[in-house]
Amino acid sequence: MNPSTLIGMVASVVLLGVLILFAADDPWLFIDWPSIGIVLVGTMAATFLSYPMGEVLRVFKLIGTVMRNERLYTERDIEELVDVSRLWMRDDPVMVEKALPRISNPFLRTGVQLVIDRIPEEDILDLLQWRISRMKAKEAAEAQLFRVMASYAPAFGMIGTLVGLINLMDVIASGDLVVIGKHLAVALMTTFYGILLANLVFKPVAVKLERRTEQRIVLMNMVLQGISMMCARRSPSLMRETLNSFVAHREDEIRDTASGPMAPGGGAGAPRAPGRPEGRTP
Repeated sequence: MNPSTLIGMVASVVLLGVLILFAADDPWLFIDWPSIGIVLVGTMAATFLSYPMGEVLRVFKLIGTVMRNERLYTERDIEELVDVSRLWMRDDPVMVEKALPRISNPFLRTGVQLVIDRIPEEDILDLLQWRISRMKAKEAAEAQLFRVMASYAPAFGMIGTLVGLINLMDVIASGDLVVIGKHLAVALMTTFYGILLANLVFKPVAVKLERRTEQRIVLMNMVLQGISMMCARRSPSLMRETLNSFVAHREDEIRDTASGPMAPGGGAGAPRAPGRPEGRTP
């Protein structure tokens, strides 16, 4: 399981447990099946009305994707691309063709296949960029599905609140506090469940999917750059350094904070550029 997802789930359960156990005289008051039904059934009904059947049924698969600790294997892709490029630099397309089935990334494998087929570089990059755009649009639509559900859940919570208040107005004249309390609980609990589902389930899943898409796009752009360098027959060593720059983690791009204030290029002890007045920016 994805560690951050697990931490979020545990923290959510602990938060709700603390609130229910210590902020309520009777914790069972927070369990109201009609309220849960109004929010869940209403949200799913509106989602089915908004999207085709196939897209809605993928919700469960996407939740599984968020729960899973998915790896991108960036270093492996870099090594495979550099190795293939080294063979290509030797003008040995037969060896490149034999190495092709061992490439695990299908996007990378497609790019290499196009290179050894002598397709013009411009056409290769156009095709790969189109595939990146298609993946980005597809996964953005998947994240948007959860954002739509996050907007529906509080709305149906308000509908449940209105239903509870209407019933409350109908029985309030009787003066029966038990009946009044029951309808008031339904009125309040549906809003509670709607907000809870939206902010602890649907929105976090959407954000997680969007972040996953960003990481995958970085990887695909890295492969795109590598294929472009392979077409130009650039040095494999230069290719390795260039591709590593796509995944290098730096806390600050203009200052090395890891070595303290005396690090080269930053801090109080760093020398100023000759001929530049102190306090002036370039």
